[in-house]
Amino acid sequence: MAARKKSGGRKKYGKAAGKRVESAMRRKKKGTLRSGRSGKKVTSRKQAIAIGLSEAREKGAKVPRKRGGKKSSGGRKSSGRKSSGRKSSGKKGGARKRR
Repeated sequence: MAARKKSGGRKKYGKAAGKRVESAMRRKKKGTLRSGRSGKKVTSRKQAIAIGLSEAREKGAKVPRKRGGKKSSGGRKSSGRKSSGRKSSGKKGGARKRR
């Protein structure tokens, strides 16, 4: 048999963190869970879990720190100039060949 790896013997998350996540999931199913900044209704399961863990972290429950990997900007990146609705091709449309 293959040897099983032990995980150090301690829990990563405390009971209070589990309760917060459970509460967030219930609110998501009920349709009352809202995201923080925009206040939009949360429909994603992963987002509900993240909100629950965040609330637990605020209350001082045993929750590991957030990973500092990806950072997303708040909105779209915009270039310096405004673009019009149409794409322009290299040729002008005015001088057409007629038969």
